[in-house]
Amino acid sequence: MFKNVISKRAIIYPLLMLSAMWFGYFLQTQGFFGSCFGAIIPLLPEGLLGVITSPLLHGNIDHIIGNSIPIAALMFLLYQFYPLVANKVFILGWMATGLLVWLLPPIDIFTGDYTYTCTIGASGVVYVLAFFLFFSGVFKWNTKLLTISMLVVLYYGSLVWGMLPEELFYNMQEPSKISWQAHLSGAIVGSILAFGFKNVGEKKKKFIWEFPNYYSEKDDKLWQEYKENHPEDFLELPYKKRDDIWDHLDQLRKK
Repeated sequence: MFKNVISKRAIIYPLLMLSAMWFGYFLQTQGFFGSCFGAIIPLLPEGLLGVITSPLLHGNIDHIIGNSIPIAALMFLLYQFYPLVANKVFILGWMATGLLVWLLPPIDIFTGDYTYTCTIGASGVVYVLAFFLFFSGVFKWNTKLLTISMLVVLYYGSLVWGMLPEELFYNMQEPSKISWQAHLSGAIVGSILAFGFKNVGEKKKKFIWEFPNYYSEKDDKLWQEYKENHPEDFLELPYKKRDDIWDHLDQLRKK
């Protein structure tokens, strides 16, 4: 039933990403990634490896489960509805977000003190996908893609709060372990990619009669015939009646 509806890539690629994430977490539990190895460490050369590996590493079981669900859903939407740019968005979003996190100095927003941080997790990629899907629908102004945008807002609209430091909302005794820098970086990168690819792929359909210089001899003939056969319809017509006439002509044209 869904053979010609759901893209194979929309199933395979999310599964591959989830497999890589869970395999990375398994290696962590076996001690292969100790301390900050494989994490993004801002402004330090040894932290550059994390640009590639950090989305595959997670702090605990709750962390990876919390990222697995949105990764699966958003990657499915990306590969199902944006097949022409999906790989570019995913790879560029992954790399650019990690690099931006590495470039952001980890400074305490209240004290200004430098803090040594290790950033892991796929939440940056989640933000890339969510913001790309939302803004792509808006930029393209396509009914189907706008529906996807609304779905993203409905289920992941609260992501916007993750782009701000938790310290702004709570009195915390110690720094938050949630990387708002990764979230903000992903949101920025996803939005830029949506704008950059706004002219690629499916666009809003424009029917021929919507163009300003459109003329159809068939339509003109139908209009003249209607005027001859229904002269009473052109005597002090209320607006509702005029709308009914145009609806009737539109139905005739489509036959």
